[in-house]
Amino acid sequence: MRIAMIGGLDRNERLLQDLAAGYGHHLEFHGGHMRGRGAGELRALVERADLVVLTPDVNSHGAVQLGKKVAREAGRHFVILRTCGVARFRTLLDAIEARAAAA
Repeated sequence: MRIAMIGGLDRNERLLQDLAAGYGHHLEFHGGHMRGRGAGELRALVERADLVVLTPDVNSHGAVQLGKKVAREAGRHFVILRTCGVARFRTLLDAIEARAAAA
């Protein structure tokens, strides 16, 4: 599964990508920066993702709103987590695995 994370701490990006890879997923990260090419990159990221994780606590309001809008338009599933560090992301990945096993 391709997961897009919008927002969060840049310093956690590599840890989260490694964690996702351990579960067999690919994580792409967008820091929520909207200046310059930021909005276009966010759109492209959401459009190629299977799941979008939005973190409004460490994110710009505009990035959260655009992420939700593009996810809805593209028919992508999204989840809003106030914060998403390594532990919370692991919990999300475990929930994804449990849901897949039940299906």
